[in-house]
Amino acid sequence: MKETSKIETDSLQAWLLAARPKTLTGAAVPVMIGVALALVDSLEYEQGTFSWVAAMLCFLFAFLMQIDANFINDFFDFTNGADDCETRLGPRRACAQGWVRLDSMKRAIALTTCAACAVGLPLVWFGGFEMILVGAICVVFCFLYTTHLSYLGLGDVLVVAFFGVVPVTMSYYVQLHACTWQVLIASLACGLVIDALLLVNNFRDRDTDRAVGKNTLVVRIGDDASLALYLCVGVAASFMGLVFWLNGHVLAFVLPLVYMVLHVFTYLKIKRIHKGKALNLCLGETARNIFIYGLTVALGLLL
Repeated sequence: MKETSKIETDSLQAWLLAARPKTLTGAAVPVMIGVALALVDSLEYEQGTFSWVAAMLCFLFAFLMQIDANFINDFFDFTNGADDCETRLGPRRACAQGWVRLDSMKRAIALTTCAACAVGLPLVWFGGFEMILVGAICVVFCFLYTTHLSYLGLGDVLVVAFFGVVPVTMSYYVQLHACTWQVLIASLACGLVIDALLLVNNFRDRDTDRAVGKNTLVVRIGDDASLALYLCVGVAASFMGLVFWLNGHVLAFVLPLVYMVLHVFTYLKIKRIHKGKALNLCLGETARNIFIYGLTVALGLLL
């Protein structure tokens, strides 16, 4: 994939790049945590209601919505001028590079949206008709994020909501038809952890975003405050894990402390690099840290 100039338009390789498979960890982690919480509680309270089918549907819906969001982001950032081949610092985007035609991307967005809805619809059987409303809200905000809200500095709020609160609580809800305060705190912590990925992404792109009028939170609050916020979201999320300890799952608090150490090291690297394409290394490290967080929380709960 290094020879990106040789990628054929609308080829399989082009679509794989457009789908951004590395971002799927961000979709998997909140569902992983929600499923682990539901499995532990179903066993602890001997309800016997846990369904692996429902769990798999939650994972598939999350994956498809993430791919859909990536396609929408690729298309609208290019048409709005936020993705420029000459000035872009992050990984190259399919529409901007001409790997995928705009008409093809429109059809892919429609197809992926429909596929996500088709996969999510059976969750009505497990969670009730309220799942239709939840799914509709996810689809609507999937579009609003790139087309409007990310330009207003609200992207971080949406990440906490749709990569934390919604997937964690709903993955739990379809199993046990309830949501405890412990689950809600765990969902907020997960959202903060994943927001670190958006923060470093927007920190890297702050100059180009400012130039096209994309007023992300990073653009609004400045460099120093953005760096401090990146550090705080990871540390705060780690200490919010005390809720697991209070609920009798000590390892679910202790094991993720590995994540906090890695997060601090990544923060120091971001602070040292500060600008340029080298921040993509920190983007990759942040994605790795997120996966480690989700894995250690899930293992801590199950062990």
